[in-house]
Amino acid sequence: MISRNSLGDHYPIKKLGDVVEFLDSMRRPVTESDRKIGEYPYFGANGLQGTIDKFIFDEPLVLLAEDGGHFDNPNRGIAYRISGKTWVNNHAHVLRPKSCLDLAYLCRVLENYDVKPFVTGTTRGKLTKGGASEIPIPVPPLPEQRRIAAILDQSDALRAKRREALAELDKLAQSIFVEMFGDPVENPKGWPIFRLEEIASLVGGYAFKSNDYIKSGIPLIRIGDVNGVGSTEKKPCFLPTDFADKYKRFLIFPGDLLMSLTGTTGKDDYGNVAVAGTEFDRYFLNQRVACIRPISSLILKDFLYHFLANKHIKNKIISNSRGVRQANISNSDILELRIPLPTVDAQKKFSDTLRVVNDLTTINDQVLEELNSVFFALQHRSFRGEL
Repeated sequence: MISRNSLGDHYPIKKLGDVVEFLDSMRRPVTESDRKIGEYPYFGANGLQGTIDKFIFDEPLVLLAEDGGHFDNPNRGIAYRISGKTWVNNHAHVLRPKSCLDLAYLCRVLENYDVKPFVTGTTRGKLTKGGASEIPIPVPPLPEQRRIAAILDQSDALRAKRREALAELDKLAQSIFVEMFGDPVENPKGWPIFRLEEIASLVGGYAFKSNDYIKSGIPLIRIGDVNGVGSTEKKPCFLPTDFADKYKRFLIFPGDLLMSLTGTTGKDDYGNVAVAGTEFDRYFLNQRVACIRPISSLILKDFLYHFLANKHIKNKIISNSRGVRQANISNSDILELRIPLPTVDAQKKFSDTLRVVNDLTTINDQVLEELNSVFFALQHRSFRGEL
């Protein structure tokens, strides 16, 4: 993350509004129900949102989140590049750099910028055009901009390769699961069938109020923590420790299995599975997340996790979802799942094999963390003229 206070004075500092054109007037919002799937990318505040059958723009541009962006944690990215025939909704500013600014450099300056001083609103922060125009950025000569962008591009490519490796390791775990036990829907190996509620329990979360949040205490697991955003990457919400007695049934612990229950209409960003991390010794659970625990000696947690994470099982769960504005999974959607159950010995063999994959994942996580540190250090040095 960089900020206006970390830019130094080595390069001239100019306001964003003086070095880019805002093409916001060309954006056209379209509702989810009116958007027709097509061949053109459809972008919003946080990247690609799907496809559409028409396009508005046809050139390289930079998009900067207007509302709904990761303003509380800009290291997750608040700006990105697009090119070709595209459509942009009204949740992202569309920037065309002027002749004094290289497009790749512009994106590298803005992508992890702390724009909170320029954001308005409390419930849902908004970076208005007026606020964005005031963002100060360093503007070195064009050759220097291109040199900086190229160095950061190379560093970022290393991070991307490591993320790809982690994704492949995740796929490998599922491949091992299917190879050992077969498709959990088709059950080709004829394992005995149980209803999930016979061998596992489900605890739903509580609708804690935002005015209960404090600066430190017991962290709250929210839907974003399950949908691919770990608690170490997202600023956690905390609740008072004296809630532990009153809301004891909504406490969960490291290693517990979690599933997101709510999503956005038209997307499959729910029904995802995660494991509660070890950053804290306990967590509260909000109402959009469920905790699923084995209650029988017949099933091991590793097997249960990969059963629930299987793409066919996820599709089965979300096909029963309900809701108009937001799709929802009910407790019964999960508890009524039919689960083929191999022997405990077979499950233990799977856990032993999985341990090797997990060790590789841990190593890759550590390397990615180091690469992230290198990238952010390069950012700071680049824009201060120290690279």
